[in-house]
Amino acid sequence: MKPDPNDTQHAAKLTAVDVTATMREILDAESRAIRNIPVGESYDKAVEMIVEHVHARHGKVVTSGMGKCGQIAMNIATTFCSTGTPAVNLHPAEAQHGDLGILQPQDVMLLLSNSGKTREILELVGLARNLYPQVPVIVITGNAASPLARTADITLFTGGAPEVCPLGLTPTTSTTMMTVIGDILVVACMKAIGFTRHDYALRHHGGYLGTVAKQ
Repeated sequence: MKPDPNDTQHAAKLTAVDVTATMREILDAESRAIRNIPVGESYDKAVEMIVEHVHARHGKVVTSGMGKCGQIAMNIATTFCSTGTPAVNLHPAEAQHGDLGILQPQDVMLLLSNSGKTREILELVGLARNLYPQVPVIVITGNAASPLARTADITLFTGGAPEVCPLGLTPTTSTTMMTVIGDILVVACMKAIGFTRHDYALRHHGGYLGTVAKQ
């Protein structure tokens, strides 16, 4: 039996929200968090490592993350692919059931975990190094002192700004910073390999971007 929409006992209790003020607060907080991402030589090393393993050794970037971080990892992988740097996204849980076979010795791993304590990602590092000990690991994390950061070859620290979620829990600011860091790596690699508009058109035949790239 469906609830009566006129039954006030079952009506949701809503709180009045000043959306404009909330928007301004979030824009200010997230833009400030992006500006405060630590800039350092770890980015130079990460780009050099990716270019070396992908474009000199003919490997690929293998990204991974759980939950929201996993969605950002997938976005980074697909953006790398469309800009001339082959990449795949590996789900850390599926990796334990055979998908780890996508990993090859010349690859480089790019792992995302805001806490740096995500069990599935830590386990993935162990499994990957058991298979190919020489595969380097780049980590994007909001916790530079975490177990994942300590096991990484290169750590890209987001700065660890608090989430804009009113509970301080929902991945919001952290995923924004990870997305920006992914963009930094992608764009820097494009510049390093001399990726051109023509190169982009060859990989992007459909849609508006494909049409624009060919002009």
